[in-house]
Amino acid sequence: MRIAHMEQLTDQFQNTVKSMLIRHQSILDILSKGQESSARVNRAVVKSVTSCGCHAINAHKKPVPPDASLADLKELLDSQLEGFICDNCRDIIEAELGKQLFYIAALSNTLNISLTDVLDLEYKKLQTLTIFNLT
Repeated sequence: MRIAHMEQLTDQFQNTVKSMLIRHQSILDILSKGQESSARVNRAVVKSVTSCGCHAINAHKKPVPPDASLADLKELLDSQLEGFICDNCRDIIEAELGKQLFYIAALSNTLNISLTDVLDLEYKKLQTLTIFNLT
């Protein structure tokens, strides 16, 4: 039942984007706006560290024992992010992710690709490859 709802939501979102995209219909505009929105997501996450401080990054090489299995890596490795995102940073990052999704949907529309199909294919791949999906 939940998957059917997600399919409906994805289709509705993609159709709404199709009806609203007026200025940036060129594939070149969509690609450049998508790249710009990706950079804005990155910037919002960085600002949560550098301006707000609700997050901190503790990045260093993690020691991995030579006999560690792929399953062990899930426990050994982490995001290197410390702290908890504040409400303000969450709002900003969610807004930027939404814009990024808008341009992903616009690109899908331009290429006549269904986001539902893309998500379904990726989901099936993840289910098949499980932990061995090293992307």
